[in-house]
Amino acid sequence: MAETLRSLEVPRILDDWYVLARSTELGRAPLARELHGRSIVLFRDGAGRAAALLDRCPHRNVPLSAGRVEQGELQCPYHGWRFAADGRCTAVPGLPTEADHRSRRCGSFAVTERDGFVWVWATEGATPSREPFALPLVHDRRYATVHQTIDVAGTVHAVAENALDVPHTAYLHRGLFRGTGTTNELEVRVRRFHDRVEAEYVGEPRPEGLLGRVLAPRGGVVEHFDRFFLPSIAQVEYRLGESHVLATTALTPLDDRHTRMHGVVSFRLPFVPPRLAQPIGELLRPLGMVVLKQDARILAKQDATIARFGETRFSSTELDVLGPSILKLLRHAERGRDRVDLASELSDERSFRMRV
Repeated sequence: MAETLRSLEVPRILDDWYVLARSTELGRAPLARELHGRSIVLFRDGAGRAAALLDRCPHRNVPLSAGRVEQGELQCPYHGWRFAADGRCTAVPGLPTEADHRSRRCGSFAVTERDGFVWVWATEGATPSREPFALPLVHDRRYATVHQTIDVAGTVHAVAENALDVPHTAYLHRGLFRGTGTTNELEVRVRRFHDRVEAEYVGEPRPEGLLGRVLAPRGGVVEHFDRFFLPSIAQVEYRLGESHVLATTALTPLDDRHTRMHGVVSFRLPFVPPRLAQPIGELLRPLGMVVLKQDARILAKQDATIARFGETRFSSTELDVLGPSILKLLRHAERGRDRVDLASELSDERSFRMRV
């Protein structure tokens, strides 16, 4: 059944964690980042812990990311005011009285480092109510892991749907992933939960195309799952015999219409030891970037069309397996309701058949 959906607003989930950088990116110098349209500066304090402040000095509105880190504190490049990790003003050069004052404090954000990333809680001054999403397999020595980051035009919903959408691969990625002329009928099982939605594709032969041959040189039937986790995690999993690929992408909303994709691909291939799999993964990275850039171009065209018409209109069918459910999850979570309470409003499972 076709569904027509109009949306004029972009859901913003502010009570959760988002990736703002890889841990290796954050060294001695401050790092400027964007999250939900807000400028944030990352730096390391005297103990080497990551910290996040509003990227604006309260004195004369100069970006603190243009400054430097002195004795584990962030120093403004204009007048030398310094700020601790909690946003307190600790020094005003030349001021004979106490530097700290409510009007001189800089907004701060909760920060944690996990699985090689710097995660920031999106609400200024808030105490986090949950842990960040745990990236599977990145610490498993049986797997090689490759990272990739790319900025794309599009909302978190649009980018997540694209990452988890099967039908478009036969057209946009023809020859790389499907699109060789052969189609197959599959059973699709969609399961919805209070904080995530997943699709299982049952009876799917190895996808044709170059990437499919790398995954399973001998062919066969794959176990294929696509998943979305609140607030912004897209995950694709393929398993065929000893081959196993898990691609997890943390989506960071830079603003309402631009998203940064932090991709982490962990994989294991038959008869290839992990010490050799890592170099193979690095060699395949340019091929993965070809696919990502194809997606980035089509998302930019989609975003430009939405901006030109001044509205978002979707006409969906059951082949749009996860997109409508992702949008529903985002809208519920934006309202700040306890996610456990959503369980009664979301169906457990549905299934149908599709041809790809």
